[in-house]
Amino acid sequence: MKHLLIAVAAVLPAWSAAAAQDSNDIRVRVGLGAQLQPQYIGADGTSVAPLFHINTARGTNEFRFAAPDDSFGIGVASTGGFSFGPAGNIEGRRKQSDVGAPVGNVARTFEAGAFAQYEVADSFRFRAELLKGIGGNGGLVGTISADKIWRSGDRYVFSIGPRVMFSDARYQRAYFGITPAASLASGLPVYRPGGGIHAVALASGISYELSSRWGLFGFARYERLVGDAARSPIVRDFGSRNQLSGGIGLDYTFTIGR
Repeated sequence: MKHLLIAVAAVLPAWSAAAAQDSNDIRVRVGLGAQLQPQYIGADGTSVAPLFHINTARGTNEFRFAAPDDSFGIGVASTGGFSFGPAGNIEGRRKQSDVGAPVGNVARTFEAGAFAQYEVADSFRFRAELLKGIGGNGGLVGTISADKIWRSGDRYVFSIGPRVMFSDARYQRAYFGITPAASLASGLPVYRPGGGIHAVALASGISYELSSRWGLFGFARYERLVGDAARSPIVRDFGSRNQLSGGIGLDYTFTIGR
């Protein structure tokens, strides 16, 4: 995906110059930057990763609001502020060397599922996601979120709101559990968490136009592990219940004539 965005950025000026905007044109906003995020779920340290986004709008319509921590989704139906469709995400891997104890690896996970959301004018948005891991953690994970939104067209957009994350036992055992074999190897007690709410969070995002083409975007997020996840020996002895992330990037808007 990162290489695709770089390739798109290379041809933006040509596409922009060739297209004259009218009501049938499609405006595309592509952003690329950097972010700090936890090394893995429940980690005490952070790592640097690429940050990117893409959004589209028809003609002079505003770009549709999307929170910075939304999973990638495509709305297949929309009516009266309600929309839903398929969603997907990629969860990074966790290596034993990252944890600092032989508690098992978790492979990179492709997550697929669906989202549903309801927008109250331009001021509030409520969203729910449910994803199933394909490989890797292999579990179910979901998010319920709400966002208060302030915006002046596309000139600036600021949002902030709470999140509740929940997951099944398979998901939580992958990241927070300790099998008998891992217990013997690490000296940590056997731990078998169940499903339920594993974290709560507060997330904010901002975008600001510098010109009709260029702009800045960024986000900040604080997450707190709770329940069985917070009680895991992996988190208590080697990680942290507090998960911080944030990033900033530059975006470019171009037009595709139709």
